[in-house]
Amino acid sequence: MTKLPLDPARLRALFPAFAEPRLAGQAFFENAGGSYTVKPVLDRLDHYYRASKVQPYGVYPASIEAGEAMDMAFERMAQVFNVTADWIHFGPSTSANTYVLANAFSGWLKPGDAIIVTNQDHEANSGNWRRLARHGIEVREWTVDKGTGRLSLTALDALLDNKVKLVAAPHCSNVAGEINPVADIAARAHSVGAVLVVDGVGYAPHGIPDLKALGADIYLFSAYKVYGPHQGVMAIRPDLAAALPNQGHYFNDAKPRYRLTPAGPDHAQIAASAGIADYLEQVSLIAGDVVEGTDPFRRANAAMRAQEMALARPLLDFLRARNDVRIIGPDDPELRAPTIALHHAEPGIELAKRLVKHGIMASGGNFYAVRLLEALGIDPHNHGVLRLSFVHYTTPEEIQRLIEALDAEL
Repeated sequence: MTKLPLDPARLRALFPAFAEPRLAGQAFFENAGGSYTVKPVLDRLDHYYRASKVQPYGVYPASIEAGEAMDMAFERMAQVFNVTADWIHFGPSTSANTYVLANAFSGWLKPGDAIIVTNQDHEANSGNWRRLARHGIEVREWTVDKGTGRLSLTALDALLDNKVKLVAAPHCSNVAGEINPVADIAARAHSVGAVLVVDGVGYAPHGIPDLKALGADIYLFSAYKVYGPHQGVMAIRPDLAAALPNQGHYFNDAKPRYRLTPAGPDHAQIAASAGIADYLEQVSLIAGDVVEGTDPFRRANAAMRAQEMALARPLLDFLRARNDVRIIGPDDPELRAPTIALHHAEPGIELAKRLVKHGIMASGGNFYAVRLLEALGIDPHNHGVLRLSFVHYTTPEEIQRLIEALDAEL
């Protein structure tokens, strides 16, 4: 394995889970379902509950502190995305946030308008948009290659015309793992006047993107998969957010943070989300001058990406040499995130059960990517895939243990 840019011991010292006796000896390979929570997030959450668990934005000191802690999270998340704070919205989950967004767009789009969705997505960024057909919206499907699971830009071009007002696509599939060329997709969508909605849930744990460079109009991810609390984060171009119909109480129409997240927010978890930015800055410090970047967040992303590619290479080499498994998505670590799904003669969940005795925590199933598995000829309900997902805090020793466990059980 090539030299790692990040010291795993220094990274793992920032995660209380790695000091938890009940988790000792267990290698965590289901990070795509939810990562371990970093200490800066837990510290902010604990402080909020202890010192300022009151209604925020009031006139007394504890309430003022509570509101300031929440405002800090909006500011810090904006820094990570390289946008202004008015882009940022928090909601209970990405699935819920997308549901509300689709409902808002149902009042913004007009009958006869067209939208494009994929069959590579998690259902949250597919089904919610497909339901717009009941409002007279034409739904066009950008389909994957049935052999590789890949989305082709040529296939997208064939779907685009001046009727298309919205394109919804994943930054990275939570099963196929391939990192899609979002900047190219954005350019194509914008060329016909369409809005681009990107599901970043599968990508953000490996580096929250610079939205200015990416070009997406809306970007969503789940904070609990990015070392934080169970919140959904939406970055929305402010003028677009203002143009969408209000989804909250009518008297909050002039309050941008209330219009697209109508449920009462979890104040403490929003405040704690600032800890994600704190952590990424620490990752940048651990990386030092090994990687380049215009700010700490870009340096952290570069280091995390390099770390994960180095970790993925021996695993993919091992899997590529076998003829009893099918790797879903590319087998080149430079083209994918380290969320590696395998199709085997045995159902994915049964393989996951057998890996437990080797101290491997993984899972099997369809992972809400039912349409993708069906397109690939895999029964999503009775068979599914084994999913092995890791992040930058995974160690080379854990990768080797996984390889040995797979060699024994496949």
